[in-house]
Amino acid sequence: MDIFWRGMINKVHRDLPVTGGVVECGSGKKEMIDKCRFCVHSKEFLTPEGWVPSPARAYCTYSRATNPVDLKKVTVVRCDDYRREGFRSIMNVIG
Repeated sequence: MDIFWRGMINKVHRDLPVTGGVVECGSGKKEMIDKCRFCVHSKEFLTPEGWVPSPARAYCTYSRATNPVDLKKVTVVRCDDYRREGFRSIMNVIG
């Protein structure tokens, strides 16, 4: 699986391709995409309609994403987990 890196100063992210509802995050660890919407690292989801902000970011930033993500249409998850720690629940941050 190819992982694409794009970076600017203080804006590093990874675009993780979705295959069969699964992404490879962390050090080769595979996760179901439904966990991504609760992960502190998820930034955006790519659907045929374009990029959709992650619901997890609504709790951490001022983007206030409120539109639901149709996970069945997602082809890429944009993630800021450049250290490859893997899934980390947003509930640990807001709870």
